[in-house]
Amino acid sequence: MSGRAEVKVKIPFGNKYLDAIFSVPEKKPTYGVILTHGAGGDMNFPHLVSLAAYLASHGVLCLRFTCKGLNVAYRAKAFKAVVEYLKLCDDYKLSGVFLAGRSMGSRAAASVIRQLSQGDDDDDDDDGFIQGLVCLSYPLHRPKLQSKLRDEDLLLITHPVLFVSGSADEMCEKQLLEGVVSKMKAPKKIHWIDKANHGMAVKGRTADDVMEEVNAQVFSWLRENVQLQQK
Repeated sequence: MSGRAEVKVKIPFGNKYLDAIFSVPEKKPTYGVILTHGAGGDMNFPHLVSLAAYLASHGVLCLRFTCKGLNVAYRAKAFKAVVEYLKLCDDYKLSGVFLAGRSMGSRAAASVIRQLSQGDDDDDDDDGFIQGLVCLSYPLHRPKLQSKLRDEDLLLITHPVLFVSGSADEMCEKQLLEGVVSKMKAPKKIHWIDKANHGMAVKGRTADDVMEEVNAQVFSWLRENVQLQQK
């Protein structure tokens, strides 16, 4: 835990509150990541905890939150409430933030960014606060239902996007994601975790070893994009 702290907060959302945790770097951060979980679990899902700790130890503020609910529109609404909260937060004055999610959480993040990319009237992001999108195990289709792709938000996004997916993900066939990505307008990158399934499990590798690869890829992409936007 040396060099970083965890701060629990409650974020207003309608007439209730979302539980959230800041992972705070030792030095004052200029960029942050908002991170959320998939359809099951919560913000303490091991992959989220691991990524948050890694980012904070590398100087990036991370705010992860729990939003129970299986409706993507509802999850996206909650995500927007967290973005607004961080934007107005006096404790951390950030230059920009990246939205990130695992599985269904990445669909919610993509939906929020798509609304901004399309310039919906009440979702104006002219100040450029949102910098990009990180999709961990994006669920492009239901298992064995490759004919129905969840690509509508991805094709309309203009912010940079990173996908980190397993090459054996039963909810994201490699060829299909590559096909969708080739049609996207946004700057994009895919990092495939060899032989990983939707839960990022790889036979013969420890979960920590796999997460080390995921975390390093996410941080290196964030760093590249922050540098690009500062030029």
